[in-house]
Amino acid sequence: MTATTGLSYGTAPNQVISADNGIDYAYREIGAVAVPLVLLQHFRGNLENWDFQLVDALASRRRVVAFDNVGVGGTTGTTPNTIAQMARDAIAFIATLDTPQVDLLGFSIGSFVAQEIALNRPDRYGGLCWPPPRRGAGRGCMAGHRR
Repeated sequence: MTATTGLSYGTAPNQVISADNGIDYAYREIGAVAVPLVLLQHFRGNLENWDFQLVDALASRRRVVAFDNVGVGGTTGTTPNTIAQMARDAIAFIATLDTPQVDLLGFSIGSFVAQEIALNRPDRYGGLCWPPPRRGAGRGCMAGHRR
């Protein structure tokens, strides 16, 4: 896949790619930098729900890739009912990008998906997680590219 340069997110073409999990993912990408920023959408959000001006601003300095989650918008399959499955589905899409590492930006439920990905694949997705400070507290995580 090659990022589309010189276009706005609002005018960039939607594309479809088949992943190893048998799902055809609808996605859109603009900008250019080696490490792409993958956008993880809110529940039932699709490619059109991203703020075009925000994505354009992000893409002014890097490659940005947005995609429809499984069973949403132009992506095939059945919408998953767990964050863990959404993360596995996102990993299957990200694997099609053929890049050794990505940064993740999640919005709403997408932020939970980013944390799940970082917890389970910190080698590739740059997750930094630490144990809870006390019993019953949640684990803290930050997802992103390690520099």
